[in-house]
Amino acid sequence: MTGSALVVGAGVGGLATAIGLRSAGWAVTVVERRAELERYGTAFAIHPAAQAALERLGVGAAFRELAVPYHSAQIRDPRGRVLASLPLERMEKKAGRPELLISRPHLMEVLAAALAVHGDVPIEFSEPATPAVLADGHDLVVGADGIRSTVREATLGTRSGPRAVGDLAWIGVAGFETGSYGETWGKGRFFGMTPIEPGRTNWYAVTPAAATPDDVRDAFADWHDPIPRVLAATDPDTWIRYEMRHLYPALPTFAPNPATALVGDAAHAMTPNLGQGACTAILDADALTRAVATHGPAALKTALRAYDSERRRAAQRVAFGSRTLHRLVTTRHTHLRNGLIRLMPS
Repeated sequence: MTGSALVVGAGVGGLATAIGLRSAGWAVTVVERRAELERYGTAFAIHPAAQAALERLGVGAAFRELAVPYHSAQIRDPRGRVLASLPLERMEKKAGRPELLISRPHLMEVLAAALAVHGDVPIEFSEPATPAVLADGHDLVVGADGIRSTVREATLGTRSGPRAVGDLAWIGVAGFETGSYGETWGKGRFFGMTPIEPGRTNWYAVTPAAATPDDVRDAFADWHDPIPRVLAATDPDTWIRYEMRHLYPALPTFAPNPATALVGDAAHAMTPNLGQGACTAILDADALTRAVATHGPAALKTALRAYDSERRRAAQRVAFGSRTLHRLVTTRHTHLRNGLIRLMPS
């Protein structure tokens, strides 16, 4: 073994980091405060760069078996008129592979199965002690513990933390394929649909005033087909409701000290508008494990500096872009917004 690492948090970023470190020969322990791995949620969009990172982590084949391609999508207004097409085909041509969608439970299963191959990587389901105690006996502590990160707060204080955007988001899965994907932008609210797996459609909705499923259905009752049908076909007991938040202000570093690194939402939690939350966590894990494998425990400070240099500004640009897009999508000045969107190239 080349070093000992403690990963705090067993979400996408934490499990991916644990896989990478263990593959590099490190002894790894994962601590998760929940009683079991989170398996809720709907679809993650995994862009080509993140797909390549999953391949480097050794889980690319298992991931692709459960993912579905996302080839075409449009932005529409509530009447169904197309405002623009998303550049998925151009992205696919440039990258040589399509964007892929996978359900959160399936991605978690892929990562957990890869980690289980290494039987010496325990996942401890317990409320973690303070990072100072957790660090005892470990060369590296990885904070992968989400937007309310204990590791981040202990190392960087409370200046940066969760900030509410002011909107409620709802997500669900309808039991049929719509064949019509993308987003519909209205006044202060929007609705999106993507593939997720054969025979099902992933959907998400954002509206500031809807507090119940009935409110959501009412908010979109007069929008174009198949939006009302999608909502009517989804059991409200399966809907997931959450307050949209992001990490603010941006962190000055993803490596708070020579023995600590932050990944995923602990480092750059963002609104979901660009669909890159899982991607950035995977890219963080890949970059961190490559840096640590290259430099080793003896030069951990150098490794973490390299990780911060590769990922911080890139991830923070994505987070800023996602927050900016949210403002655009939810504006009440729809005529100006829609006119600008029509002028933009697909």
